[in-house]
Amino acid sequence: MSSILDPVTGALTVAGYRVGWQAVRRLPAPVAYGIFQAMADAAVLRGGKGVRRLRSNYAKVRPELDDKALDDLVRDGMRSYMRYFCEAFRLPDMSSTQLAEAVVATGHEAARTHLDQGRGVICFIGHMGNFDLGGAWSTTHLWPVTTIAERLEPEEVFQDFLRFRTELGMTIVPLTGGPKPFDAMREALHHGAFVPLPADRDLTANGVEVDLCGHRARVAKGPAALAVATGAALFTAAVWYEDAPPGKGVGGKVVRVEFSEQIEPRADLDGDAAVRELTQRCVDFLGARITQHTSSWHMLQRVFVDDLDPARQRTP
Repeated sequence: MSSILDPVTGALTVAGYRVGWQAVRRLPAPVAYGIFQAMADAAVLRGGKGVRRLRSNYAKVRPELDDKALDDLVRDGMRSYMRYFCEAFRLPDMSSTQLAEAVVATGHEAARTHLDQGRGVICFIGHMGNFDLGGAWSTTHLWPVTTIAERLEPEEVFQDFLRFRTELGMTIVPLTGGPKPFDAMREALHHGAFVPLPADRDLTANGVEVDLCGHRARVAKGPAALAVATGAALFTAAVWYEDAPPGKGVGGKVVRVEFSEQIEPRADLDGDAAVRELTQRCVDFLGARITQHTSSWHMLQRVFVDDLDPARQRTP
């Protein structure tokens, strides 16, 4: 099972993922979750690049923690990260009823009202919890998801993930190598789509600089830019794991999805100024939840400005 994913470097293997989709789905849940937890603990002991970056990000978010508490948080964060992969492998076999028991959503009523009225909705989300499980729940219980996905390497793995998410009812546009993502999302919103976009990391070097948990960070401007360009309703949603009440959840946990109130543009701002201001308000909501539920923030990459390459440290 250790060949499925190298959690230290993030390297993906075609054979590993395909073994995962076949074997992990057949294992009893306690066994499957136990294997992935052991993988997480082994990764922490090895302390590779991804684990070191996770620790650095957590240290910025939670500066009050001493070394022992930070070590414990990194362990919990890696366990949460590997739990996501375990659930991704098992997700295709979940029924609509099981999805309803696995996800607890709050604050989504306003978004649903817009969608019922035919108005597109954009949701700024982060790399938190299990957004695939949240997306599957949304497609079944709220509204079908249309979103953008980073193209993974090797290509075979990306195609497997693309098929996986498509089979869950999502519409996926690759970040690269396909239609222009912004144009595709704008067209989808014109037809009343629900567009949640992971935006807590700038993948294009064209993002905006914001304050995230007390530090300058670069995040994607796509959600806010789409809201300004289309007039679609903009929300933020945070996703995290929490202990399940008796008889609920999967493997002892539920995925909590919390929507913000609608984030509306200020009347005195437009263009780039409006995009920056909207993005900061999205990040304010998300950052507060990252501080509260840090182990569910699976950020094993650079996001804070003082960690980025100098070429990317430019002010918009």
